[in-house]
Amino acid sequence: MSSSGYYAVTASIAIIMLCLQNSDILFTNIKNHSNQVWRTYKKLLYVILVFHLTDVLWGAFADHNMITAMFIDSLFYFEAMALCVLLWTHYAVNYVGRFGWPATLLIRFGKLFFAVLTGMVIANIFTPVLFSIDKDGTYHALQLRWIIHGVQIMLVLAISVYCFAAYNKKENSQIKNRYRTIGWFGLIMAIFLFAQLWLPLLPLYTIAYMVGTCMVRTFVVNDEKEEYKKQLEEAYEREKQQLQELIDVRRTAYVDPLTGIKNKSAYVEFETYKNLEMQNGDSKEFAVGVCDINGLKIVNDTLGHEKGDEFIIEGCQAICKHFSHSPVYRIGGDEFVVIFQKNSYKTRKELIKKFDEMMNRNNQEGKVVIAMGMSEYIPGDDYTFNDVFARADEKMYKRKRELKEVKEFQKEG
Repeated sequence: MSSSGYYAVTASIAIIMLCLQNSDILFTNIKNHSNQVWRTYKKLLYVILVFHLTDVLWGAFADHNMITAMFIDSLFYFEAMALCVLLWTHYAVNYVGRFGWPATLLIRFGKLFFAVLTGMVIANIFTPVLFSIDKDGTYHALQLRWIIHGVQIMLVLAISVYCFAAYNKKENSQIKNRYRTIGWFGLIMAIFLFAQLWLPLLPLYTIAYMVGTCMVRTFVVNDEKEEYKKQLEEAYEREKQQLQELIDVRRTAYVDPLTGIKNKSAYVEFETYKNLEMQNGDSKEFAVGVCDINGLKIVNDTLGHEKGDEFIIEGCQAICKHFSHSPVYRIGGDEFVVIFQKNSYKTRKELIKKFDEMMNRNNQEGKVVIAMGMSEYIPGDDYTFNDVFARADEKMYKRKRELKEVKEFQKEG
């Protein structure tokens, strides 16, 4: 196989590897690769593809002795080389960070190299200064070509030294490894370019780019992706923890500490919500049950407030157990509200009847007694939640008096 064939085959493999390894950078937008540094690297990869493509086309043109096409292809080859050096300089220096005058100097040398080589490429169209191709299709590298080659070696070596110096300044081992990888990329480029002086028939320049981009992909890009993934997971865990804290705060704010059921604040929020529904005409059928524990003051005065708290808890448990499918709120010392909706609304009368019967027995047996009044929402008559509550509250007091009268009658008897 001819030297042009080696170049073409090696470049074809390099193009395939570059596209497979860096498809996410080349063909999609990744959030953690959205900053200026990674946009520069993306441009570099595209230019390296063009560089490899010139080698592939050179092989095809050389096999068919297409001298004009070979000449134009060589012009693109050198221009791609100039642009690669410029982009690599910007990427490497900006990635590791700009440290004083060395960074500025390297950036300027990168721009100067690009400008000079571009000028030579344009000049070569009219007068051979970099290369020439004779009528037999033989490529001849001229003296300026080798001078440019030497300057390129020194520039990539200088960038490597800069990256290794930045490596020594960093304390974060993970970031240091990335800096070292970028430094090794430049060092490998310099070594292969130096070897190219003695082995011009081997595609060492193409191999150097292939090895270097593989290293950056493995030890820089993938490492950053893992770090970005880890940051997302940590952010998710923080948000999850904050959400749980908010839930805990809300639970604390809306739960009665004595009984463990919903408190007055939760009740006020529910009342506000129902008022909005009623104003908008969206409220569905519901009923309000107002409960009050009889005899709490006597217990507090005779047995103490600790026993009074136990008395409240006992009453609350009785309400919650009987109306297990309805939300229960403690809105005062011994006052509770039960909300009947959906299925509990349909069975409300039966539930109230059985509850009253249980309280009648408790009244006779000296157990905790709870007076309850219930009232339904009447569309067209009730404009606020309090309208329904007021009727239920009135019925509760009526029931409370009835229970006391029965108790008094039992004492007299």
